[in-house]
Amino acid sequence: MNRLLTLPKRLVFGDRKPTTHIAVTSLLLAALCCIWIYPFLWMISTSLKTTAEIFMGTGLIPESAVVENYSRAWTEAHMGSYFINTVLVTVGSLIIVTICTSLLGYVLGRYPFRGKSLLIGAFVATVFIPQGFTIIPIFEMLSFLGLSTSLWGLTLATSGHAMTIYVLLFAGYFKQLPDELEDAAIVDGVSFFKTFWYVMLPLARPIVVTVIIMQVLHAWNDFLLPLVITLANPAIRTLSVGIYAFKGEQSIDWSGMAAASTISVLPIVLLFIVLQRYFINGLAGAVKG
Repeated sequence: MNRLLTLPKRLVFGDRKPTTHIAVTSLLLAALCCIWIYPFLWMISTSLKTTAEIFMGTGLIPESAVVENYSRAWTEAHMGSYFINTVLVTVGSLIIVTICTSLLGYVLGRYPFRGKSLLIGAFVATVFIPQGFTIIPIFEMLSFLGLSTSLWGLTLATSGHAMTIYVLLFAGYFKQLPDELEDAAIVDGVSFFKTFWYVMLPLARPIVVTVIIMQVLHAWNDFLLPLVITLANPAIRTLSVGIYAFKGEQSIDWSGMAAASTISVLPIVLLFIVLQRYFINGLAGAVKG
């Protein structure tokens, strides 16, 4: 029996390929993909239906496409303004987060110093703090700075919420890079910031793209923080808060909400499709580091 187990599979089973198992696995994965993607397809389909047609069944193909739902959501519901606000907050927070987390991750990943383990432990501990616990301190800080009703304040608040994970990702990625790169830069008399900017950061392009995707997802879809900050100034609402406005006290505009949700989701889907290769490589490199 032991000799049988040590024989090559080709000699034991012959040249037969496990086609049955592959077919079953493929069908199972296809079924799971259909279940996963159905709500997204239903949202797009609902955005092209009338309110009456939505409750007539679960079919995905509308009887007649109502494109006016998109124009109504874009103009009457002010989704165009909310879209611009979301872009400004996302881009602003992305710049702040990428610069700050890459610098801090570079120091944590490359340089030993006293208290480094304690600092990393403090960073990790903050991951387990729910967002709701930090809303009041954040709002009080913004009020003290006079930014509680402006896009600048919302951008700063969004930037500081998810930095911990990105710092750890950068630290893990920079740690795996060879020391000879920095040694050569030091021999050439290159300063710390020039070494970081011209040597190390270009090598970390996969993790930079990973952080970009993750921060865009966070800033674009964040709801609780923008909801609290924009209560006093509805003009600075983001898309996620604007979509919630379709829900009234007595009724819900499902077709308008679906159109607004489609407007909000499509840019994120397209971004991930374009940058998914860098996203996967960046996560793999950070975990390896």
